[in-house]
Amino acid sequence: MIIRKQYLKTKPVCKVTFGLSAGEAGDADSVHLVGEFNGWSKTATPMKKKKGGSFSVTVDLETGREYAFRYLVDGTRWTNAENADKSSPTPFEDAENSVIVL
Repeated sequence: MIIRKQYLKTKPVCKVTFGLSAGEAGDADSVHLVGEFNGWSKTATPMKKKKGGSFSVTVDLETGREYAFRYLVDGTRWTNAENADKSSPTPFEDAENSVIVL
C-alpha cells in the first residue's frame, strides 16, 4: 500500500497519493477510495488501474486535519491501508477505518 504526502508551500493543502499494489488488489477490476473527504461515497473517487495491476489516485486534502478512509475493491470487498497514520473504530463491530493525519 502506498500513501505519499506532498505538502504545498503556497496553500494549506496536501496532495495525497493513495495506492494499492497489484498483490493487494488481486484480480480486481475496480478500486474506489472512500472516506470523509468525499462524503463516504462508494463511487466519487475511482482509482486508476495501472499496467501491472496496481491502483492509485491523488487527492488534494486540507492540512491540519485527520481523515478516515478505506478502499472498496470491486464494489464488494473493503480493505484498509496498513501503512496509514492510525486507525479508528467504525459503527460496525468488525471493522476499523484507516486514518491519515495532515
